[in-house]
Amino acid sequence: MTERIRRMEQVTNLPNKKLEETSLAEELRSPAKKLIRIEQRGRIYTLLSAWILIITLFSLLFFITSKGIMPFIHGEITLQNFFSTHWGPTSAEPGGPFFGSINFILGSLMVTLLSALISAPLGIGAAIFMTEISPKFGRKILQPAIEILVGIPSVVYGFIGLTLIVPFIRNTTGSIGFSLLAGVIVLSVMILPTIVSMSVDTIQSIPQSLREGSYALGATRWQTISRLLVRTSLPGLMTGVILGMARAFGEALAVQMVIGNSPNLPFQLMKPISTLTSVITLNMGNTVQGTPYNSVLWSMALILLLMTLFFILLIRLMTQRGKQG
Repeated sequence: MTERIRRMEQVTNLPNKKLEETSLAEELRSPAKKLIRIEQRGRIYTLLSAWILIITLFSLLFFITSKGIMPFIHGEITLQNFFSTHWGPTSAEPGGPFFGSINFILGSLMVTLLSALISAPLGIGAAIFMTEISPKFGRKILQPAIEILVGIPSVVYGFIGLTLIVPFIRNTTGSIGFSLLAGVIVLSVMILPTIVSMSVDTIQSIPQSLREGSYALGATRWQTISRLLVRTSLPGLMTGVILGMARAFGEALAVQMVIGNSPNLPFQLMKPISTLTSVITLNMGNTVQGTPYNSVLWSMALILLLMTLFFILLIRLMTQRGKQG
């Protein structure tokens, strides 16, 4: 009797067990389906965002390039006229108007190079001090100060330069104050936080075992810093410097407020000069679209874009060199 009862219970409970198994299988499949849907949506959103970014970037490059080369294609100006030192877009002299832009190109390069020469040693030295010599003081005092400097708008830098640096140069040297030197000082302070932050990240990424090995071989702290840490992190340090130079080259408002905006060759520190960004921002709104004057400004914007791409290419080369090293 007992065996028959057990068999009957097994037979009666068989459908219930099948139902439980099927329901459990469906519950196990439903999360997998949800995950697949979420993953598909994520892929769609990611691809859509990437294509929007790519299309926007190439549209911007195409637009600026087409506008920049248009005056040369239509014969409105020549390369000899564009790369000359004579600037007179509204001149009525014979052979005019003149659209020589070499003064502004050299002005942008000179301001960028001089500011990098000042900021690079200071930024790398501050990064070494923050990471190797006094890390507690660096984290508590210097790092918050650097973060504050990063968040200050460029117009504030320009206004401080206009109210402090320009009068100081005027009273000290007897010049008008608006000069290449004023622009270099303002840009040096502006790009300093970028160089410091990049240098700190690069030095901190070096394994501690390298430092310990250097000390174990009898090297002093200065020898470890100068011969090991600086050489090992050199590609990253140069990347920070080039990134700061790229920011300095494309800066417009702060430089425009202190350099004087005169079409002079940038070979004297106390003379007012102009840069590509200052000329474009000052004159683009005052020109009629389609005129040679407006087209020349777009050609200057193309030069500015090409120089920025050149800096980005240098950064990529430095990064790849650092990975290979």
